[in-house]
Amino acid sequence: MVGMSEQLIVLGAQTLRIEDIVAVARHGASVELSQAALERIAASRRVVESLAADVEPHYGVSTGFGALATRHIPVELRAQLQRSLVRSHAAGSGAEVEREVVRALMTLRLATLATGRTGVRPEVATTYAAMLTAGITPVVHEYGSLGCSGDLAPLAHCALAAMGEGPVRLSDGTPSDSAAALEAHGIPPIELREKEGLALINGTDGMLGMLCLAIADLRALLRVADIAAAMSIEGLLGTDDVLAADLQALRPQPGQGISAANIRTVMADSPIRHSHDTEDCPRVQDAYSLRCAPQVHGAARDTVEHAARVAAYELASAIDNPVVTLDGRVESNGNFHGAPVAYVLDFLAIVAADVASMSERRTDRFLDRARSNGLPAFLAADPGVDSGHMIAQYTQAAIVSELKRLAVPASVDSIPSSAMQEDHVSMGWSAARKLRRSIDGLTRVLAIEILTAARGLDLRAPLTPAPATGAVVAALRAGVPSVGPDRFLAPEIEYAVRLVASGEVLAAVEAVTGPLG
Repeated sequence: MVGMSEQLIVLGAQTLRIEDIVAVARHGASVELSQAALERIAASRRVVESLAADVEPHYGVSTGFGALATRHIPVELRAQLQRSLVRSHAAGSGAEVEREVVRALMTLRLATLATGRTGVRPEVATTYAAMLTAGITPVVHEYGSLGCSGDLAPLAHCALAAMGEGPVRLSDGTPSDSAAALEAHGIPPIELREKEGLALINGTDGMLGMLCLAIADLRALLRVADIAAAMSIEGLLGTDDVLAADLQALRPQPGQGISAANIRTVMADSPIRHSHDTEDCPRVQDAYSLRCAPQVHGAARDTVEHAARVAAYELASAIDNPVVTLDGRVESNGNFHGAPVAYVLDFLAIVAADVASMSERRTDRFLDRARSNGLPAFLAADPGVDSGHMIAQYTQAAIVSELKRLAVPASVDSIPSSAMQEDHVSMGWSAARKLRRSIDGLTRVLAIEILTAARGLDLRAPLTPAPATGAVVAALRAGVPSVGPDRFLAPEIEYAVRLVASGEVLAAVEAVTGPLG
């Protein structure tokens, strides 16, 4: 459930940022349209209205849609045309989509309306802003978008709610019907006119909204991945010598340098690390999952920033078909095709799978007496009687296997639709949906590594960990006891998952180190 916040995002004054989408979608920020946006919207509406009585057909104004675009619609049926479009396209099925996704989708559709390139009336845009501010969220379903011609079904469910039809949820998550919810907040339902139904459903807003949320999540999780790696390197008596800045500079991939610096910072002043910094230490090189963590985490970081650049281009776009151009033409185009967004959504699923895969390998090293450098088997209090973290690693492995399946790209698939008029589609919505599952899986895998590494660090007593890694152990110990006889493990895993997902692990470290890169 999203709580409503006092933050206000003004659309149409400047280009939206990823942070703005997250603020509205996840933190309940209110939305308002700038005066300049309202003026742009009104100007483009005048262009559409000038075409309404034209005997020449204009797509979306006086024709049918998709493969039915050859039908010329008489003036008296054009309002019905727009209502019928929304009702027929609100054809989603399956589980209800998360509230934050729907709010992101609506915010992005409103941002396109604010460009003044869609030809809707100002009251259409202000209705969406009012719904977002009131916390009225249409019910949208898992299936229905092919990621081309826009996220049609998801967007149509939102347009339907703005018309006063269909189910919604209130700001506290309570289900309601749209008409009652709008009336309770003094929001008149929209009576659609020429082109307006089409303008409300023809965008990449669902997949882009999920991309923005994923980028925000992955930026935080990759810092947590560095923290987890630092805890594991420290707990397994690995070395941070290979993370030296001059060695990383030999391969100047930007993310790699940031990740290495983070791990060095988190491991700083570790008595455990210094305890084996002697000539007697027999190990020359650590395993790849320890030594190459900056290379993998860094590549992941750079991929996320590439995705952020794609998202920024899309956030600056006016996605609709047809569009009202700056010089007053109404032109068809193909900008609704979701390929740019779909590709990076798929790429990020690969990132999540690979970072999780390396995390699981570090966890496994803690549990194997032959590779843990003196720790008990499975970190058990009494190996044989107790199993320790044996099955926690099984859970990790199961998740990692699922993440590998989710890394198979959706964007290489295409199923023709609309009687072959829409003969190539992006499947970007599907790519976004599976990425959300991937991010949840990565969160859980990292949490289990941190839980295991903390146990390993405790078992190095009387040696103590670095101040930063010790802060993570202390945060865990507030809800998870230290080494002892086997306990019900699932709640302890979920506690660690909550600490990672809420940002508490990152906050505990940064309270010691300052902001990580």
